[in-house]
Amino acid sequence: MAKQRIRKPIGEILKDRGLINDQQINEALSIQTENGAVLGTILVELDYASQLDVLEALAAQAGMDVVDIDHVELQPDIIARASASVTQIYRIIPYAFEDNTLHVAMADPLNVSALDDLKFMLQCNVQGAVADPDAIDRAIEKYYGTSEESVEDLLDELEGAAGGMPSMEFGQQSRSIDLASLEELANSMPVVKLLNLILLQAIKDKSSDIHFEPFEDEFKVRYRVDGVLYEMMPPPKHLAVAIISRIKVMSLLDISETRLPQDGRIELNISGNPIDLRISTLPTLFGESVVMRVLDRSVISLDLDRIGLREDDTANIRKLLDLPNGIILVTGPTGSGKTTTLYSCLNEANEIGVKIITTEDPVEYDLPGIVQVQINDDIGCTFSACLRSILRQDPDTILVGEIRDVETAQIAIQAALTGHVVLSTLHTNDAPSTVTRMIDMGVEKFMIAATIQGVVAQRLVRTICVECKAEYTPDMEELASIGMTPDDLGGKTFCYGKGCENCNNTGYRGRTALFEMLMMSDAIRDLILGEGISSTIRDQATKEGMRTLRQSGLLKIYEGLTTIEEVVRETIVG
Repeated sequence: MAKQRIRKPIGEILKDRGLINDQQINEALSIQTENGAVLGTILVELDYASQLDVLEALAAQAGMDVVDIDHVELQPDIIARASASVTQIYRIIPYAFEDNTLHVAMADPLNVSALDDLKFMLQCNVQGAVADPDAIDRAIEKYYGTSEESVEDLLDELEGAAGGMPSMEFGQQSRSIDLASLEELANSMPVVKLLNLILLQAIKDKSSDIHFEPFEDEFKVRYRVDGVLYEMMPPPKHLAVAIISRIKVMSLLDISETRLPQDGRIELNISGNPIDLRISTLPTLFGESVVMRVLDRSVISLDLDRIGLREDDTANIRKLLDLPNGIILVTGPTGSGKTTTLYSCLNEANEIGVKIITTEDPVEYDLPGIVQVQINDDIGCTFSACLRSILRQDPDTILVGEIRDVETAQIAIQAALTGHVVLSTLHTNDAPSTVTRMIDMGVEKFMIAATIQGVVAQRLVRTICVECKAEYTPDMEELASIGMTPDDLGGKTFCYGKGCENCNNTGYRGRTALFEMLMMSDAIRDLILGEGISSTIRDQATKEGMRTLRQSGLLKIYEGLTTIEEVVRETIVG
């Protein structure tokens, strides 16, 4: 077996060239630990090395040349050899072609698999070179900015070429699995190109999930944008197995296993943005259904000041995070933004003097400076098992992805009682119901009263598209749905989206969060120790200033951010 070449760290290469010293490397590494940035970028920002120095070191590391793409006159026939979607997904620019070899400038020269993919898709040899990532982005914008390669166009092209393409029906696969045929299908150029384009369009549309669904007579692909599913033109049914197999190959899943659910992960880098795709397969009557959860850091802002909290709510959360111990819970249904809120809280608390450990299922974002643990129930790495070990790791703050059972709840309570801040999630309809839910799980009332410091309930509602927003006067039925009459209008403004190209004619673009924040008080603790009924707790919390989800929604309506319809759909009167 050939011995794998060990790449020399970029810092060592620059040091060997006399450009930086050990102290500067250590300083850059310390900064990298805090913010997760690329070491070369940090060295340039610190003015310890130039951009050219870093590019040349990268080239030496990857065994490539350096190309100044800003000063290369790119010919149309060279540019035409790669499509817009290929250049964006792999972040490359073709700049020369000779002896059946396409020379491409790469933003990530260490991505060797990209060269293999390109060689296969472009049907020629591919030689990589190192270039300034910003220069590559400028070139993509300059030479491909107006190119619109749509999934629909590609599907039309595939339909025309269907006769010469490999195919396999779900029935064939279930009778006899030929791994060689499956792999050939998964790696066929039309399938690779189609899946890449589907992923690119979904990410451009800021989709949160992509659904691949086999049915008896068709194969559907749907995107979830702003919480709502939209169907795209379905791919040919005979490509269903090939597309599913391609996804499984990319996420390192077993393509021969079609009878059991599987989970995987795909990491992409599109236009400089790291994209994480979480893959879930599920055997169904007509084949495997696959759902991809799209985790795009460029879309999510993990900042308490930018997640939709009102000023007083932000102040309350910061007050909770400053406490020396106790439990802070975030509640709401799946897809309500709980993880974003928790990660924003962790970012707020993430300081050099604070040890933070998380247990998550799955780990959705890698947070620099925070120790994150992936739960794996199959091998006994459960929330409760991890929590026991975490308490021996000397943490200050602990994140428990979800309190699912009384055992996990009791260990979280024990952690809070021994001087730790514990953040977690729970599935309840509102903040006061959290107490009832924990009592139903078997947690003692006095433990709940002693440890819970605050509960944040939340929902996501779609925001009105700014391009087509218009004011209007709601009718009697709409006003009644939010408990108002025409006499209550009193100068309040109501808006809706007419529908335009910017919002795909939906009238909505993006989402914002509604929050309900229950801050624990002596009076509420007394109620918990008494009957612990959520309605009495809600009444007391409201008296003490708690803003309900419906009230938060009304404020968003008056501010022209969302509509009556959205608030009524996501909240109940309270």
